Amino acid sequence: MYEPLTIALAVAALALGAWCALAAFRDQPAKDWHYIGMGVVTALALGQLIVGVVRLAGGDDPEQGTGLFVAYLIGATLTVPAAGFMSLTERSRWGSATAAAGGIVLAVLQVRLYDIWGAAGA
Repeated sequence: MYEPLTIALAVAALALGAWCALAAFRDQPAKDWHYIGMGVVTALALGQLIVGVVRLAGGDDPEQGTGLFVAYLIGATLTVPAAGFMSLTERSRWGSATAAAGGIVLAVLQVRLYDIWGAAGA
């Protein structure tokens, strides 16, 4: 994995989660700015997916298995778009809470991806 991208994505996901949680705390639905933030985080996740696939194609091997790594990469890439879609269907504070949960889940998935890859060893 490319550690700076993983760290940037985790920080961006946590920031998105906090921002959407603040909207939920204020009893507001997710607004256009939140969806733009989700788009930025999703673009970073797509970049990570591309980097991960290129590293695998280049012969690098995750410590805990390629199948598990690819599954987590795909899941991490789809987490925020899925949360964003669900927040569109619930136009209340709970939509913002769903988007916040998506950001937090993505940050946790980054830690797990780092672990699957083999941390600093690979």
